[in-house]
Amino acid sequence: MPPDSSSWIDISNFLSLKKGEMAEFDYEDKKIMIANIKGDFFASDRVCTHAHVDLTGGFLNEPEKTVTCPLHLSSFDLKSGNALNLPAEDPLKVYKIKKEKNKLFISF
Repeated sequence: MPPDSSSWIDISNFLSLKKGEMAEFDYEDKKIMIANIKGDFFASDRVCTHAHVDLTGGFLNEPEKTVTCPLHLSSFDLKSGNALNLPAEDPLKVYKIKKEKNKLFISF
């Protein structure tokens, strides 16, 4: 049973994502990125807000919990979605994600 709301979607297949890896996930019209940082999972939009590039082809910085766009090197905080440097100015949308027992859920 999903945690505390019917808006949680089971994405347990991403539990197999290794630490330091990112994967893409499409849900309805959303293009989502799932990242595993030292066993903690993060979810955000996967398209850079500056040049519309897929961030799963970018660089994950585990200690800082950021992803960097491969095209113009803008970085985004995976907890807040904030753009940390130019040329990107607009934040990524981030999504709630919960790990419960052997299940992983995302909320929109």
